[in-house]
Amino acid sequence: MLDEEEKQPSLPSTPVQPRRTRSQKQEKSWADMAEEGVNTDAHPVIDLHPGEGHEPHANGEEFTGQGHNESPKSPAQLGRPHKRTSSIKSNKSTASKKPVSEGPDGQQQKLVYEKFESPDGKQLTSVKPDDSYEEALRTDEKEETRKKQQQTKASRDELVSGRRAGAGWESSAIRWAPLNVPLQRRLQTGMVLVHTLSIALFLAAFFVLCAIPVLWPLLLPYLLYVLFSKAGTSGTLKYRSEWLRRLPVWSLFASYFPARLHRSQELPATRKYVFGYHPHGIISHGAFVAFATEALGFAQLFPGITNTLLTLDSNFRIPLYRDYALRLGLASVSRESCENILSKGGPNGEGMGRAITIVVGGARESLDAQPNSLRLVLARRKGFVKLAIRTGADLVPVLAFGENELYEQFDPQAHPTIHKFQLLVKKALGFTIPLFHARGVFNYDVGMMPYRRPLNIVAGRPIMVRKQERPDSKYVDEIHAQYVDELKRIWDEWKDVFAKHRDGDLEIVE
Repeated sequence: MLDEEEKQPSLPSTPVQPRRTRSQKQEKSWADMAEEGVNTDAHPVIDLHPGEGHEPHANGEEFTGQGHNESPKSPAQLGRPHKRTSSIKSNKSTASKKPVSEGPDGQQQKLVYEKFESPDGKQLTSVKPDDSYEEALRTDEKEETRKKQQQTKASRDELVSGRRAGAGWESSAIRWAPLNVPLQRRLQTGMVLVHTLSIALFLAAFFVLCAIPVLWPLLLPYLLYVLFSKAGTSGTLKYRSEWLRRLPVWSLFASYFPARLHRSQELPATRKYVFGYHPHGIISHGAFVAFATEALGFAQLFPGITNTLLTLDSNFRIPLYRDYALRLGLASVSRESCENILSKGGPNGEGMGRAITIVVGGARESLDAQPNSLRLVLARRKGFVKLAIRTGADLVPVLAFGENELYEQFDPQAHPTIHKFQLLVKKALGFTIPLFHARGVFNYDVGMMPYRRPLNIVAGRPIMVRKQERPDSKYVDEIHAQYVDELKRIWDEWKDVFAKHRDGDLEIVE
C-alpha cells in the first residue's frame, strides 16, 4: 500500500523524512536493486483507478507508474515483508515494459510490473527484476552445487569403501529374454530348438530304449537293418510322407527368422532339375525349411515338381533319426542316390518332374560363413554340373540371403591355427565342426540357437542342359560359367533389397 504523501506531488519543498520502522529491512532489498542496475532514487507510484482504493485491479491488467526521486519509500506491511517471486515460477503472471523514469545517467529506465495470483485467490503486484537478478540466482545455485561437490569429495577422501556387491550383474554383457514373451514366439523358439537338436534327441531316445532289456530282441535286428539299408540311396522315395512335410508346426519354424522362398521364373514339370543351394552357412536352415517342408510353399511356386533335399549318407546310419529324415523326403548326397532319383519316378518313369537340392559348398564352405559376407566355394566344384549333364537335368541356382547371418563364428583369418585344424578334421572325417555361437533359449547372446534374422531364398532362372553320357570338359566349363553368371545376377539384382548391411560383394573362391 502507498502512503498518503505519495499521492500529493505538490507538497512543500522540504523533503519528508521516511519513518524508520520495519522498513529498515526493506533498505537491503533496495540496495540489491541498486547492485542490479535499478535506480534506487526512483520509486514507482501506481495510479489506481478512482473509487477502488488500494485494492489490486480486478481485471488482471498490469500497471505502470512514474517514479519521483524525492518521494519516500513505502514501508512494508506489518507482518508481511516485501517478497520477490521470480516470473519463471509463477503460473499466472503478465508483464509489460514501458519507459517510465530517468536514471541518474539521464537514460530512460524500464520498469516491468507483474501481477501474481496464488492458488487460494490472493493477488500480488510487484516489480519484475531485470535479467541480472535471474543470472545472480543461477550463479548462487552453481556455487552451492560446487560447494556440495567439494564436500562430497572431501568425505569420500576420508572414507574408503569396498566393492559394492551385485554391481557386476547390473552391467552384464548377456541380454536375457523377458518373461512376458508372446506364446507364438515361444512356440517358434521351441520348434527351432527341436530341429537343431534333432539328432541328439533321437540318439538319446535310442539309448533309453537300449536300457530296457525286454526290447533288445527288437533293437538288434533294427540296428542291422540300419547299417545295411539302401533306403537313402534307392531313389524310390517310398518312405516320403507329405503329411509330415505339411504339418503346421513347420510354419512356426519358418516364421522364427522369418524365412521366404522366391522364384525368378516358373519351371515346367516336364523337365528334371538340380537346385544348387548357396551358401552352406552353419546348419543350412534355409535349405531345410524351403526344400524339406512345405512351410514356404514350394509346391505352390513349382507345381508338379517333387524336390528332394540331399544330406550326408552318414545321417542315414543314425538309429531313429534316419526314419525321421526319410519321411521328410531327404536322401543321400552320393552319386548313386542322385542318379537314381533323377532317373526314376515321374509321369514317364524316367524322372520327369523330379528335382534334387544340393548344398554345393558343403562343410568346407561352412568355415567361411561370416555375417555380412558371402564367400562361395564354387570355382572348382563341377561335380554337380557333370551330374546334371549325365542325367539331362537343368541347373537352377539358389541364393539364400541371410544364411550366413544366423550364427557368429571364429574368423579363420584371425585364427589360422584353428582353421588348419578344422581342415584336417574335414579331410579325415569328411565333415568339420565350425566354432560358432548365436543365442540361447532365454538369452540373446550365448547359445546354439540361430539368431532371429530374415532369410530370403531366391531361386534363379534355369540353365538348360543337353544330356551327355560322357560330359565333355569344355561343355562342363561352359555350363559352370553360365551357372556362376546366374548366381551373380541374383546377387546384383537383390543385394540392395536383401543384403543392405553387407560388408562386401559376392566372392567365388576355390
